[in-house]
Amino acid sequence: MAVILITGGARSGKSKRAETRTRAFPGRPVYVATAEALDVEMDARIARHRARRGTDWIEREVPLDLVDALTATDGGGARLVDCLTLWLSNLMHAERDWEREVTALAAALPRLTSPVVFVTNEVGLGIVPDNALARSFRDAAGLMNQTLAAAADEVEFVVAGLPMKLK
Repeated sequence: MAVILITGGARSGKSKRAETRTRAFPGRPVYVATAEALDVEMDARIARHRARRGTDWIEREVPLDLVDALTATDGGGARLVDCLTLWLSNLMHAERDWEREVTALAAALPRLTSPVVFVTNEVGLGIVPDNALARSFRDAAGLMNQTLAAAADEVEFVVAGLPMKLK
């Protein structure tokens, strides 16, 4: 079973790369979406992603319980989780223990049999945010990415649509 983590900045081509990597595995791919359409802009963004992927994906909307979703979809095609940073934001907004959830996710990966491709954002390359909540999120995302990169078999960093193999 392969675990692949794909990271990069906003609009770097992460999702498109992750879709390509997921489709390379046998079986019908499963798209695990962590985003929720809470406004018109996000609804349009989700629609663009769906249109690009086409109809051959099995879709699961999972804003919080990611380990349960990966366990429930195990044994079929490869799973694409897009994206971990939205999942983290959802956890923090719901006041859940994100560190425990990330640790549980990393611990669950070796027990899975079907490949998993994760998309996450690299949010620590810019300026230091000007408020405590944004700094807390940036720090949490960095720690989450480190934890899952350590658990992954492969890690790629995507810049301008070009993947760079890190691990």
